[in-house]
Amino acid sequence: MENVNKEKYNRAKKRVDELKGFYIHLAIYIVINAFILVNIYLRNDNFWSWEHFITLIAWGVGLLFHASKTFGFNPFLSKDWEERQIQKYMDEDKEEMNKYK
Repeated sequence: MENVNKEKYNRAKKRVDELKGFYIHLAIYIVINAFILVNIYLRNDNFWSWEHFITLIAWGVGLLFHASKTFGFNPFLSKDWEERQIQKYMDEDKEEMNKYK
């Protein structure tokens, strides 16, 4: 019983660490990009220069991937798909073992 509680604790801690990592990533993204935007505004710079645009977009895409991993959103490889694949390979393995009996 103690092992079950320890396993639950470890899973919960891992989940909290993933959330904390995402929120730190999000906060850094907001702070750095706010600094860039304020700097552009104060210098009357052209906002849509490629360097700023690429930084904003590429980092944003990375943040979206991080969010999809953290919150379990993946339209292509969902948990349901994963469970079906696991079941499929377990069934194949079972059939393979039954051939040799």
